Amino acid sequence: MTFSLGIVGAGQFSGQFARLFQAHPGVSEVHVTDLLPERAERLAASEGLAGTFPSYDAMLESPAVDAVAIFTQRWTHGPLVLQGLGAGKHVYSAVPMAISAEEIAAIIDAVRTTGLTYMMGETSQYNPATVHARNQIAEGAFGRLFYAEGDYVHDMDLGFYEAYQYSGGDNWKATASYPPLLYPTHSVGGVLGAWQTHAVSVSAIGVVDERGDGVFDKDVSQFGNDFSNATALFEVAGGGSFRTNEFRRVGYPSQIRESRFRFFGTDASMEQLATVAFWQDKKGVKDISELLEPKPTMSPDDPSLQHIAPDLRAAFTSGSAPVHDRSRLPREFDHLHNGHEGSHHFLADDFVTAVNSRTLPSVNAWVAARYTLPGIVAHDSARQGGARLEIPDFGDAPGNDTGTRAG
Repeated sequence: MTFSLGIVGAGQFSGQFARLFQAHPGVSEVHVTDLLPERAERLAASEGLAGTFPSYDAMLESPAVDAVAIFTQRWTHGPLVLQGLGAGKHVYSAVPMAISAEEIAAIIDAVRTTGLTYMMGETSQYNPATVHARNQIAEGAFGRLFYAEGDYVHDMDLGFYEAYQYSGGDNWKATASYPPLLYPTHSVGGVLGAWQTHAVSVSAIGVVDERGDGVFDKDVSQFGNDFSNATALFEVAGGGSFRTNEFRRVGYPSQIRESRFRFFGTDASMEQLATVAFWQDKKGVKDISELLEPKPTMSPDDPSLQHIAPDLRAAFTSGSAPVHDRSRLPREFDHLHNGHEGSHHFLADDFVTAVNSRTLPSVNAWVAARYTLPGIVAHDSARQGGARLEIPDFGDAPGNDTGTRAG
């Protein structure tokens, strides 16, 4: 069984997934559309796709497209997802799910009503540290898990200026001020992708930017935002807590590892930094760095990456780590480029498998809500000076326990 797919947005990220969807035996053909037609045409030509559409509306009206994969600006995902589901298409969406609780609720309602597949492509679901922690939690190795930490530490100077200029055009500074806590899924998802719980309350602190270059300037920002760094402390259901950092002005080598995680239990703990990771218990310390280290699958100087800032290329060149179980992936992926610490192959396969088997994907709408909504509420908390706020929960996906596929 196969289906046809339409890529929405032909920017720096979507080409990596266009190649994977094109190669997957569960996908019959891939089309693309972009607000800049020349970008769509260039991607279609470089990857040998089935063709382009002049607009998203035209793509949704076509019976030749069964599903769409959305790779557009962060704040546009919610409305585009709802439009896709309303047109009867299965939807894969880049992160975040949406930027408001109302959009998230509407997506869950649409998925429930239509029965269509929705998946959010959160790369931390298959981050090697998350995979290893998930496996250890399943075996009870931590004892009772009571605390975790997840960081997404990516300095603006390391590629983000170029990325926002590429996607934002002349108005790029207005969008480069995107609030860090509204892009929470790499840090929150990396924690909750292992720890099967959800956040119930949060207190957060934002740090006002001092660079003075028009980015993170309330008078310039499309979002009225002047926070460049933020920290959030979450309470979780069942007892315990986790902390996340979303930093955009930080002296840290994000080109080496931008997401990192730590988990603490009554019997053991696990800690990851930029270049090392350790498993610790009451007897001693074990270096697990090699187990979590992805092997590069392409050179950062590959011609296909020339349009991407050098400091961002590592996210597109990393292959699988030893902890990844590749046995379920299609053999067509064996020699294809991977990315974001080995997650791309698993995310593409999760969506295709879910659509074709009519099962819930790993990061379905209910899981995506638990990865996204905590950040939205945390941003409100930071704007209120750290007030502790409750986080609504939409519950588990009906009739299915998902989010723990081998990776």
